Amino acid sequence: MLTHLAAAIGVLGLLTLVPGPDMAVVTRRALMAGAADALRTVAGIASGLLLWGALTVAGLAAALAAAPAAYLVVKLLGAGYLVLLGVQALRQSQHEPSAVPGTGAPHGAGSPWRTGLISNVLNPKIAVFYTGLLPTLAPPHLPAAWAMALLVLLHVVLTVVCLGSYTLLLAKAVPLLEKPRVRGALARTTGVVLIGFGLVVATTAG
Repeated sequence: MLTHLAAAIGVLGLLTLVPGPDMAVVTRRALMAGAADALRTVAGIASGLLLWGALTVAGLAAALAAAPAAYLVVKLLGAGYLVLLGVQALRQSQHEPSAVPGTGAPHGAGSPWRTGLISNVLNPKIAVFYTGLLPTLAPPHLPAAWAMALLVLLHVVLTVVCLGSYTLLLAKAVPLLEKPRVRGALARTTGVVLIGFGLVVATTAG
């Protein structure tokens, strides 16, 4: 069982380290309002994973993954939300390029926790991941529901550790980020990346 769990942690860790929409959303919040704001975003993402995990254990995530129309709706909503965040980041880089991290999010940025939660909940790929890959990693000696719950918790912990560490690394770069040109360039890059992820989500087959 321990060997099986170690293998599962390795796979989940690799998947967590791959840059994706969650990392881009956290980067945006870090650039807008600093590490504390970004960490709250990470908490929102973790909450979204826990929600997906609960839906998976209850069997609802599998139903979504198997329903083309419902999957399409969630996919398009998620893609639209990522594009919206990207556009906001681009506009922010033009209007307030000299803002310093940690001075508070601009008006209209919304709750960081809610931003993380919504961006994760509107990612239907999590449903596919939890119903497709996760069961193959489940320890065979545990009841299915307990095994899935354990793997979801492991994934949440790995996500919090990875994104939290990434946020703290960004915080160490504050002296560099205080330069308007650097902040503007990073904000524009983050905006383009978010829009790109949104387009990828919208156009990728389920």
